[in-house]
Amino acid sequence: MFNFIKKYISENTGILIRLDDIAENMNWPLMKRCELLFDKYNIKPLLGVVSNNQDPELLSYKKNNNFWNQIRSWKEKNWEISMHGFTHVYDKETNKKDFFNYGGRSEFFGHSYDEQFKRIKKSLEIFKKENIEIRSFFAPNHTYDQNTFFALKKNNITNIIDGYGLMPFKKYELNFIPQLFYKEILLPFGIQSTQIHLNYWKEADFINFEKFIIKNKSKIISYDQAIKKVNNSFFYKSINWLLEKALKVIRSF
Repeated sequence: MFNFIKKYISENTGILIRLDDIAENMNWPLMKRCELLFDKYNIKPLLGVVSNNQDPELLSYKKNNNFWNQIRSWKEKNWEISMHGFTHVYDKETNKKDFFNYGGRSEFFGHSYDEQFKRIKKSLEIFKKENIEIRSFFAPNHTYDQNTFFALKKNNITNIIDGYGLMPFKKYELNFIPQLFYKEILLPFGIQSTQIHLNYWKEADFINFEKFIIKNKSKIISYDQAIKKVNNSFFYKSINWLLEKALKVIRSF
């Protein structure tokens, strides 16, 4: 029995490396260092790509004129390319009424279904033009409403890299890979993703990230491994519900 439990925990413990705000304008020297680190330890991260970046903060960085060739080269390494919004420009205030109660401003929450559908479709068209297959999505600033989910499904995107839970789960005919913490934390049990904003990093952040990779490389999983762990058993649904309620209460203050 002990060996069975140990094996079960081992097989259901892992972390997906998710990098946010991958755009033409970003901290490319630091991204190159991360690429070398991932290659060294055979890490297959998920990259949240902004297809039509208009975010003034991101635009302050130097532009990579070879951007889409770079994205395709990462795709060839079996890195997962995920849609991270459309323009990354926030034009609505959530007042903490967004689906996950994160609060703050949003690119999607509060817009009509037609507007959200249009933004997702236009983003998808850019990826298709660049011959990049998109299987997943996560919204800038974690902010969604029901129209976001309907618009994603209508555009045949059914996997979201966000949400509360110990294990990937299904809700509203969508699969969610949980993203719980702002820092890289590997729980002793469960499957989740990181949230990494390279553009905010200092040298110490990269050094700490490298240490995290080296220490936990055996538990770092790919997108395909994570999505296979979707589990909607009553036990996990109950745990996910309790965790969601607790975190929403904490974030409501």
